[in-house]
Amino acid sequence: MTLALNTTMRACEVKGLQWKDVDFLERTVIVRQSKTDAGRRLIPLNGEAFDAIMELYHRAQKVAGTAPDHYVFPACENGKIDPETPQKSWRSAWRSLRKAAGLKDLRFHDLRHHAITELAESQASESTIMSVAGHVSKQMLEHYSHIRLDAKRQAVEALSQRGKPTGHVTNHVTNGVTEDLPETANQRKDWSGREDLNLRPPGPEPGALPG
Repeated sequence: MTLALNTTMRACEVKGLQWKDVDFLERTVIVRQSKTDAGRRLIPLNGEAFDAIMELYHRAQKVAGTAPDHYVFPACENGKIDPETPQKSWRSAWRSLRKAAGLKDLRFHDLRHHAITELAESQASESTIMSVAGHVSKQMLEHYSHIRLDAKRQAVEALSQRGKPTGHVTNHVTNGVTEDLPETANQRKDWSGREDLNLRPPGPEPGALPG
């Protein structure tokens, strides 16, 4: 689940992953087996995905299953692990995981949709999304475009909120203590944009200090 959620990989792509597809130095995986030719791609591994890969590798070392052609998720029948054969199903394990997480209706494919949604909300371009996720239908791209637009709209709305006078200013010098200031204090023409500077007490009159 961690690997799929951080790479956008489909179940069939995760199951088909072999150790020769993992570049530990560059921290990438190559998806060679996919539903379509467009699904074949190179995916960078973020911190969580790389940690998951390393944990799987250490487990594989215990059963001598780290050869280049061995599968990252090997088949296991009656407690016997066969690293030369990919895992065909993890239905029971997935049910147990969903139950433990309290997400009884979560489908494995939902992880891919969630990951792509996160990419869209991060303002990644459609070309970047397709480079990471592989083939994405036109309908789904339009859906993710709406998500990206909504994220942009929220961002600019936040700018609008920042520009509205609130009637009080936070004094950073006093560790966030809020002081109500006169309305004119918020409308000074020489406002610098730095609250901590504008709220400092005025200095002494010229000539008040020696030298």
